[in-house]
Amino acid sequence: MIKDVKPKYLKKIPYEKEFGAEVVHVLPEDFREAIESDEFVQSVWSSISPLARNEWICWVISAKLAKTRAHRIVVGLSKMHQGDRRPCCWPGCPHRL
Repeated sequence: MIKDVKPKYLKKIPYEKEFGAEVVHVLPEDFREAIESDEFVQSVWSSISPLARNEWICWVISAKLAKTRAHRIVVGLSKMHQGDRRPCCWPGCPHRL
């Protein structure tokens, strides 16, 4: 009998009513603080699926430079204000199977 073994980074995070639950990536502190600083973005974040949250997180953390990461956080919040539920023109998180 073959066991279905998933890599550690794919383990399911137990459900909790907090930002970043049930995603491959853990919500980084800088992105969490930005989301928590904006009531409207908090409501958008709460309404999107765990998969959509994962896409935002992966998009932010995949930046190679700190300057780019900070810019993506600002742009991400702006896009959520405009109604975007996922990062635009993003091929998706490469860490999911």
